[in-house]
Amino acid sequence: MIKPSYVVVIPTIGRPSLRACLDTLATAVAAAAYPPRQVVLADDRRGTASPLPVTVPPPLAGRTIVVTAGGRGPAGARNAGWRAAGPAEWVVFLDDDVQVSGGWASALAADLGGADPRAGGVQGIVEVPWPAGQRPADSQRATLGLAGARWITADMAYRRAALADAGGFDERFPRAYREDADLALRVVGLGWELRSGRRRVSHPVRPPSAWASLGAQRGNADDAAMRHQHGPGWRERAQAGAGRLRLHAATCALGAAAVALAASSRAVSQAGGPAAGRRAGWAAAACGAGWLALTAQFAARRILAGPRTAPEIGAMTVTSVLIPPLAVGHRLAGTWRGRHAGPWPPPPAAVLFDRDGTLVRDVPYNTDPDKVEMMPGAAGAVAAARRAGIRVGVVTNQSGVGHGLITPAQLDAVNRRVSALAGPFDTWQVCPHRAGDGCPCRKPRPGLIVAAAEELGVAVADCVVIGDIAADVAAARAAGARGILVPTPATRPEELTGVPHAASLSEAVASVTWKRSGTHDA
Repeated sequence: MIKPSYVVVIPTIGRPSLRACLDTLATAVAAAAYPPRQVVLADDRRGTASPLPVTVPPPLAGRTIVVTAGGRGPAGARNAGWRAAGPAEWVVFLDDDVQVSGGWASALAADLGGADPRAGGVQGIVEVPWPAGQRPADSQRATLGLAGARWITADMAYRRAALADAGGFDERFPRAYREDADLALRVVGLGWELRSGRRRVSHPVRPPSAWASLGAQRGNADDAAMRHQHGPGWRERAQAGAGRLRLHAATCALGAAAVALAASSRAVSQAGGPAAGRRAGWAAAACGAGWLALTAQFAARRILAGPRTAPEIGAMTVTSVLIPPLAVGHRLAGTWRGRHAGPWPPPPAAVLFDRDGTLVRDVPYNTDPDKVEMMPGAAGAVAAARRAGIRVGVVTNQSGVGHGLITPAQLDAVNRRVSALAGPFDTWQVCPHRAGDGCPCRKPRPGLIVAAAEELGVAVADCVVIGDIAADVAAARAAGARGILVPTPATRPEELTGVPHAASLSEAVASVTWKRSGTHDA
């Protein structure tokens, strides 16, 4: 088994359950041969500067940091957490209301250490304890459904490279709903595979809440976003249930028709005679009966599955009447809001290009500006990024300087020629060192990307690096940026496995710039 390198990220709003989560995690870490390098608590409380109200257990105290997420929701908190974490190959996401098993860390090490290179994520087993023979209330059945759910972040580990490729969680999902399925589908769409592991966490069931089902209907707006982003077949690919939206829509249509026909029956009778009025009344009654039948079926289904107490029956009856219009209303609102939304991630703040083999033809240790020749479409691709309002830069290894084959003056002259042909760049970052010098800037190390982001005043996560070999993407991933390969004869076939790539530089730039105005057919 390969020794795993991982960090743990827990988004939280400081609920009391966080203490139990950390206590069980501390017990598991204390007994682990391979503990996490770091535990990151992403504080997602809104409108407060007070410290997170939690005491970190001693086994975690030396490795835990708190990151302020600012109330952006679970997706934003997770992004803040993994981007602030120290270097590690894997990021393990836990919810703050789960409790890990005593052997969790050891089982996690086996899950991650045994994952093949194609695995972009490994899910843990989520157990939801429930007393045998006791019927759960309506709100509790949603929690019980977490057992067996796919790719939920109650316990989900992702390779940092896969997170960087996908741009992290889509922060337009404001709730703890569907943001995990969305990320999973995007990671798989990039060529990664998702695996199931053997580690276990327990997710306690909260006390029942009679009216929680009404607020839960906001998730229909998130379902609209999933359809918009991933097409009509997203439920099957995400292994999500079929839902009841069509029946809710039919219930609303029948109810609305019954009311409209009943209201118009008198006018119809006056205009078309008593027979026409009676027909309108019969139609209203038929629609009303249909509405009643669907509502009663929905209520009965929920009541029979629950504890069947008088308060539960009353709440299920009332909410079964209210849920259909709420569900349809939230779905329509989500569809309307998402009609112009592009896919995630949003356009980058900066695109950083490799020089040789990407912008210009590779002339080994070139000292002559007259030998600079742009790659096909390179100048147009750089111009397209500028037109989209994206900063552009160059990040390039030039070990010829370190070997004494190129003088700094010659390097500057060649770079000026590149700028003359492609237009001015907002930053140039050059590593002059040899491969064995151990510098932090030579790709595949992240120094050039970090320095470029700092000079441009943008976050590294908001940068895209485009190059022609694996070292370019590896440097991007090490820094926390996205990377795209544009293959050339120098690109080995195995370098394209599990790596976002494009057939041309123009296509690579278009893939990150068209999103400003692009839409998907929902």
